[in-house]
Amino acid sequence: MFKLMKLKDVVKIPPSMLGNPLEETAFKILREQYEGVIVPGIGFIISILDVEVSELGRIVPRDPFLYHPVVFKALVYTPLLHEVVEGEVTMVEEIGAFVRMGPIDGFMHKSQVYDDTFTYDRRQLAIIGMKSGKVLRKGDTVRARIMGISMELEKTRGLRIGLTARQAFLGKLEWIEEELKKLKARKTKSVSK
Repeated sequence: MFKLMKLKDVVKIPPSMLGNPLEETAFKILREQYEGVIVPGIGFIISILDVEVSELGRIVPRDPFLYHPVVFKALVYTPLLHEVVEGEVTMVEEIGAFVRMGPIDGFMHKSQVYDDTFTYDRRQLAIIGMKSGKVLRKGDTVRARIMGISMELEKTRGLRIGLTARQAFLGKLEWIEEELKKLKARKTKSVSK
């Protein structure tokens, strides 16, 4: 879920930046400090949008920095358990597929792609259903449900999201359209009888 949040913090301004406008300096420092970072209880900070800096700062003895309280708006992505998301498959490997959901990737194990057994085809760089013949490859758009979330404080591997598409009306968008057409055809037949 994407949301705008209003957050408070204290910005540590180095002496080398004291000649610059206060708001510009605070904005630059906040962007470096927060953008692309996972904050526990808040989520993945995508962007800092607006900054209000108190003109009254604090000086600490034997510390050359100035400390100014700030209030800022941030665009945040917080994945929710059981949330339905859509994304593009960015990579397919032998164990499953990575799906880009806005600012982050989720992972869908090949056992969670469809109610079928999938095998990896190196030539096609795709996973293929053994019974259904359904193919999932890079560039496909899928709809999935978030089934697991792990937030770690490391920047590189901090947010891990597990996905599933083994429920009705989830999976590759073309597969969903096929299911809907079959349902409509069945309804039409039952109404005409």
